[in-house]
Amino acid sequence: MPAGVPVIFVNVSDRERGLAYYGGTLGLRVKSSDPFGDFLETEGALVRLTALPDFKAHAYPVLGWNVGDIRETVRALREAGVTFTIYDGMGQDETGIWTSPDGAAKVAWFADPDGNVLSLSQA
Repeated sequence: MPAGVPVIFVNVSDRERGLAYYGGTLGLRVKSSDPFGDFLETEGALVRLTALPDFKAHAYPVLGWNVGDIRETVRALREAGVTFTIYDGMGQDETGIWTSPDGAAKVAWFADPDGNVLSLSQA
């Protein structure tokens, strides 16, 4: 396995809007920038935010965080303006949190301004 800090690549259609969301709303700190994109810090990894003018998001998650208290994290992100996605038939609660049938895992999904699906999980 290569040594070093993992890098997650997230594409957006508008650089400034992406930076405002990931840096402002989600609170990731910009580590460095170059003409092609920005590196943002998240615990234990970097997020490479790259603007592609014709970018179209997919329906599956591209980035997620395992958190210690999903209810508190959802609450804090909702206060910051994040809207959580409730999928038909998934059986999520009113805040958007899905609980596995055995009760051991919880997941909540939300999207960035370009529609990239992001997630929170607690196991």
